[in-house]
Amino acid sequence: MKIARDFLVLGSGLAGLTFALKVAKYGSVALITKDALEESATRYAQGGIASVMAEDDSVDLHVSDTIEAGRGLCQEDVVRCIIREGPAQIRELIQLGAQFTRTGSKDFHLTREGGHSKRRILHADDLTGWEIERTLIAAVRNQPNIDIYTFHMGIDIITRSNLDPKISPGGPGDEAVGLYVLDEATGEVITFVGKVVLLATGGAGKVYLYTSNPDTATGDGVALAYRSGAKIANMEFFQFHPTCLYHPQAKSFLISEAMRGEGGLLRLKNGDTFMENYHPLGCLAPRDVVARAIDHEMKKSGDDCVYLDVTHMEGYRIRERFPNIYKTCQSFGFDMTQQPLPVVPAAHYMCGGVMVDLNGQTNIPRLFASGETCYSGLHGANRLASNSLLEGLVLSHRAAAKAIGLLQLTPGLSALQEIIPEWDSGSAVESDESVVVSHNWDEIRRLMWNYVGIVRSNKRLYRARRRIAMLLEEIKEYYWSFNLTKDTLELRNIAITAQLIIHGALERQESRGLHFTLDFPDPDNKGPVKNTVLQDDTQRLITSKPAEQFKNDRA
Repeated sequence: MKIARDFLVLGSGLAGLTFALKVAKYGSVALITKDALEESATRYAQGGIASVMAEDDSVDLHVSDTIEAGRGLCQEDVVRCIIREGPAQIRELIQLGAQFTRTGSKDFHLTREGGHSKRRILHADDLTGWEIERTLIAAVRNQPNIDIYTFHMGIDIITRSNLDPKISPGGPGDEAVGLYVLDEATGEVITFVGKVVLLATGGAGKVYLYTSNPDTATGDGVALAYRSGAKIANMEFFQFHPTCLYHPQAKSFLISEAMRGEGGLLRLKNGDTFMENYHPLGCLAPRDVVARAIDHEMKKSGDDCVYLDVTHMEGYRIRERFPNIYKTCQSFGFDMTQQPLPVVPAAHYMCGGVMVDLNGQTNIPRLFASGETCYSGLHGANRLASNSLLEGLVLSHRAAAKAIGLLQLTPGLSALQEIIPEWDSGSAVESDESVVVSHNWDEIRRLMWNYVGIVRSNKRLYRARRRIAMLLEEIKEYYWSFNLTKDTLELRNIAITAQLIIHGALERQESRGLHFTLDFPDPDNKGPVKNTVLQDDTQRLITSKPAEQFKNDRA
């Protein structure tokens, strides 16, 4: 089955929904997401969205804070552009119906988080992401040009290089023309044909054993882009959120950084504070510093966690400012007005990703990426707190403007439909070895946590590289032999994403930002700081046909 739309959007968080809304006025849109429409990392963002909204703040100050956190790898033109254009895009969100917390009838209640010199975080209590997601979903559902495909998962991007062996993946003449997508309910593979493809699939926290991310965060966009020949940058920089609730049933429930912004203190088991020993800003130091400090203290003491203490604050303030966190912690038996919360770091945000310019354009024409999936140059080696929603908002706006301009320069959809083959499952059969998927999934997440975590070494990284190469071979064999399932596709994607993180970490022979290695504990400041860019221009589309040559090319 073939479905043709002008714009194909993969992902339904802030980045995907914003892009879909803005392009829908100019053409037809297929909004494709592998889970329910509202299930994305955006939904779970607690802290807020950073933007210059106060009189005592400025673009220059926000730019300076962002660059300081990024440890020499931020692109200043990108940082300045996104921060400058942020307030206008936030006002558009408000016009759509988003309601941010205010101190009165007019002024926003702005909070402060680690690395920020001013209070500039807009929030909707501690459910900011859900308020934004709710607002955008309502707008999308009222847009007749948008067709929504839930529980549909992208398999691979279709490019010109897949259709013409003379064109090199990611090289001259290549461009995105569609997607192969799995209908999870029926098992059917649908061929989506489009003039523009946007990847907005979120992050890859599920690559690690412990993560604050939802189950959807399996690195899909990065893996799809890499297989298509797109450039991937700085995957070694994976941010670990310092404070996730330590409880066996909590699934690393995030305790917002805003809690430290409001005065929360990190303590050891004996009650001593420790962050003042690591950074002048203490508990408000950037996340990479706080996460490493906690990791070091836990290893030094042998304790399973540290503690976040807000008991010195008035109970009503805590309940009013953090109602969702308060209720959730209470459900696990913790009253944070009376006792410190046990917390540990967990994988939180992928600062690397699909390399894009200021318009969200990848090196493959007509293939765009936005949000956590991409690497724009905003975050550098360490993301400043609450800059992620800002990036997705502004970059999707700019990508939409660029994509709209491409419509008139594109062949008709009917012409594209004729040249793109439908999926052919070949000799694949139903699997009787699903245990392979679950076992490999568990092994990847454990080896990434143990060998490629907060603190690294070459010995651990080489061990991880050898094992991930073996696992990829097993996964490849399984992929070719059996009919596709969501679990199989996610396993393949986390394995490829894990491989890219490992390769990036080995390439960077220094410690910088979120990448800390015992073999090179200091930053290399002898010359210009370089991005780690990975690209596989030998890749061919991994399908069980539609052309047998693709399988032969990869053999």
